[in-house]
Amino acid sequence: MSTAGVESEPLWENPVRKSLAEGKPVFGLTITVPSVEIAAQGASMGFDFLWIEMEHSPTTLETLRNMVLATRGLNALPFARVPVNELWMAKRVLDSGVLGVVFPFTSTPELARQAVAACKYPLLGGRGSGAGLATFRWPAAEGYYDFADRNVMVIANIEEAKAVENIDAIAAAQGLDVLFIGTSDLAFSMGFRGKQDHPRVQEAVEEIVRAAKRHNKVVGVPVGSPEQVKDYMQRGILFFQASTELRLMAAGARHFLEPLGIASAKTKTQPLY
Repeated sequence: MSTAGVESEPLWENPVRKSLAEGKPVFGLTITVPSVEIAAQGASMGFDFLWIEMEHSPTTLETLRNMVLATRGLNALPFARVPVNELWMAKRVLDSGVLGVVFPFTSTPELARQAVAACKYPLLGGRGSGAGLATFRWPAAEGYYDFADRNVMVIANIEEAKAVENIDAIAAAQGLDVLFIGTSDLAFSMGFRGKQDHPRVQEAVEEIVRAAKRHNKVVGVPVGSPEQVKDYMQRGILFFQASTELRLMAAGARHFLEPLGIASAKTKTQPLY
């Protein structure tokens, strides 16, 4: 039977990357509780991606895998922040089926290139080929390897003063998608004890944004309110890590209880012992 004139379907494109390329903001819900139910609910709420936290949470690789599977057929893509910038660590979360990896404390161009290499197959990088679980999550017609090299996003945390000093060389790393500014850790590293609004910290943010523009990279930040989002968007920032599921739950509790004259636990003064 002739196939002449039959057009092949277009290749699937990571919608987060596509939105960013079109200049649109993207938002990720931070998941800190190792719960499949929360992952599934969060992926249905309108967020573009789930930021599954493995640096500052007890989430294990086994739970991550179940959370990734819970996103099948839902809108938000599963990303994970790993606890260390190493190939073996990135390999395990990628083989579980995440489509983006956030690498902490990427403070040198060597670490930026290492992060990219961990997410790409040879000859682009050094990722191993045992991706059976990931293939089940992403059954791409073109084959998983090409699919992954096109669609997996590499996100570097810029959260040390040293990283700001090296920011131009870090931003130049080929294959790096996002420079994510860990504003609290950056403020600590600069000696300001987490004061993210300190003028020196905000100057560093602007320096990172300028480097990103020079090298056609996206900049990301954590945000806690729509007002923050609007302010950062005016500064050219498009990639946003939204609050954790626990913070959003607390905000919902306040919204319900305070009009009834009941203080939620988050608004009460609590003893330290």
